[in-house]
Amino acid sequence: MAIFDDVVAAIGNTPLIRLGRIHPPGNLVAKVELTNPGGSVKERIAVSMIDAAERDGRLKPGGTIVEPTSGNTGVGLALVGAVRGYRVICTVPDKVSEEKRDQLRAYGVEIIVTPTELLPDDPESYYAVARRLASEIDGAFHPDQYTNPNNPEAHYIGTGPEVWEQTDGEIDFFAAGVGTGGTITGVARYLKERKPEIVIVGIDPAGSIYTAGPDGDIHQYHTEGVGEDFYPETLDLDLIDRWETVDDREAFAMTRRLAREEGLLVGPSCGMAAEGALRVAREDIDKLVVVVLPDSGRGYLSKVFNDRWMKDHDFEM
Repeated sequence: MAIFDDVVAAIGNTPLIRLGRIHPPGNLVAKVELTNPGGSVKERIAVSMIDAAERDGRLKPGGTIVEPTSGNTGVGLALVGAVRGYRVICTVPDKVSEEKRDQLRAYGVEIIVTPTELLPDDPESYYAVARRLASEIDGAFHPDQYTNPNNPEAHYIGTGPEVWEQTDGEIDFFAAGVGTGGTITGVARYLKERKPEIVIVGIDPAGSIYTAGPDGDIHQYHTEGVGEDFYPETLDLDLIDRWETVDDREAFAMTRRLAREEGLLVGPSCGMAAEGALRVAREDIDKLVVVVLPDSGRGYLSKVFNDRWMKDHDFEM
C-alpha cells in the first residue's frame, strides 16, 4: 500500500507542468511546489534543517524552533514541528499577508510581527528578534535559513535530482526566484555537475540587492519571499549565469494569468519567476526551460487576487 507514515514523508516529488497557454511553443515547464503538504518549496529545507539539528544534538525532544520567515519556511517548520513535538515561534515582517499569518497560527505557531523596512542588523528587525529569542529560550534552535548549509543541501539531494530525472536530462535552462538562494544554489550545483553547459537564471524583484547591486536602487517591494537587501551565505552567486529583474506589476499580472489561463493558483513570487523564465523561453523555442513555482496562491487572496487591494496600491490590471 502507498501510505506515508506521516505528512513529512509526503514532501517532495512535485510535478512538472507545461505552461502551454502562457507560452504555446511548449518549452516552458513549471516545477509546481504547491503540491507539497504545506503548499510550498520551503518544506524541503525545513525537514533538512531539522533533521540535521536532531542528528547534531542542537535540537532535542520538546525543544523550541525559532525562525524569521515571510511565511512559507514557517509553515514548513510548523508541520514538521507538529509531527515531532516541537514548539515553533516565527517572526514575520508586517508585509506578510493575513492569510499566511493565519496559516501559521493554525499550526500552533506563535507569531511576532515586526516592521518590514527595518534592516537586518536593527535590533527590532524580524531577523534580530528571532536571534534574540533563540538565545533567551532554553532548548531553542534557530535554523537560520540564510546561513544554514542544509538549506541548499535539501535541493541538491531532492529538487535537483527530481528535475533531472523528470526531464530525462534534456533541460537547457533552470530558472528560479532568489530569496535565501537555497533553491537555485542547490539545484544549480546538482545540474551543473551533470550538464556543465546548462544555463542557470536567477529571477529577482526590482528593488532587491541581487540585481540592483549594493550601491544601487535598493527599495521596498510588495512581492513576498524573494529578493534581499543583503547577501545570504546560502547563495552561491558564481552558479548563476544570468539574471532577470521583474517588478511588482509584472509579477502580479503573471500571477493572475497563471490562475486564469493555466489553472495554477500560485503566489506572486511564482508570477515573478514565471515572467522572468518566459523571457528566456521566448528566445529559443527549441530549448527547454524549467522554472520553480515555489508556493500556493491561497496565502495571497487578500492581496494580489483582491481587486480592491490592487487598486489601493496602484496595481489595477
